[in-house]
Amino acid sequence: MDKITTVAQPMTYHYHDETIIKSLPEDTVFVFGSNMAGTHAGGAARTALENFGAMKGVGRGWAGQSFAIPTMNEHLQQMPLSQIQHYIDDFKIYTKNHPKTKYFITSVGCGVAGYKVEEIAPMFKGISHNVIFPASFRPFVEKPLPKLTQHFLKTIFTDPVIFSAQDDDVIAPLDLSENEKSAAKIILNTQIYPTDSNGRDRTFEIQDILHTLQNKGFDWQNPAEGAAIYGSVILALLELYNINETDFADVWLGKREISPPKPANHSRK
Repeated sequence: MDKITTVAQPMTYHYHDETIIKSLPEDTVFVFGSNMAGTHAGGAARTALENFGAMKGVGRGWAGQSFAIPTMNEHLQQMPLSQIQHYIDDFKIYTKNHPKTKYFITSVGCGVAGYKVEEIAPMFKGISHNVIFPASFRPFVEKPLPKLTQHFLKTIFTDPVIFSAQDDDVIAPLDLSENEKSAAKIILNTQIYPTDSNGRDRTFEIQDILHTLQNKGFDWQNPAEGAAIYGSVILALLELYNINETDFADVWLGKREISPPKPANHSRK
């Protein structure tokens, strides 16, 4: 049995680190994005076919130890988000009606179908608690992200917080709102350095970020390893808020505040 890495949060859901798996406990169903033709030729759909009982020609719903959510039509063309929302709503009802089963949800629609996490993940908001989400879905299914302010950045970018990122007791007493504490945990616990949760080497990106921010008011007195950890936290924040180094520097210096990214309009065709 492959080990499933889940991260329990002091909120609603559990998450997995998005590594490829080939087996799950008997009470857990593998949920994947499919096409209506049920070809299951690549990505999570192929994993479902080879390991979790998905059936050729069945592009929607339960089969074996899997559940297919269509994101492409029978001609292997991308479905509009409004149609995908319909199938996800059906899945929400299914999870509610089968509360003793757990559902291991992959990044539905974010592979071959070509949608972004911020377009798909919000559709799952409000689903039953018996699901395990991809870690990348976390900001979009839980509490809304807070506005990015100088106070927020100055509070989390301190040595005791940065270097004790896994310790909830360090974050709990911070002078932040509950949403800010939630966001701080997401940012500090996002696996980036030296590789991210998908195994991609992010070292050069982090070095570029640190170089760009040098002489812009963000200084660190740590050795190279310590600076890299700061850089990895900044990279996680940039990706979470969809901003760049200049945006970060402006907030750090108190020049402006930045609102969180808005979920995509699901009526897109």
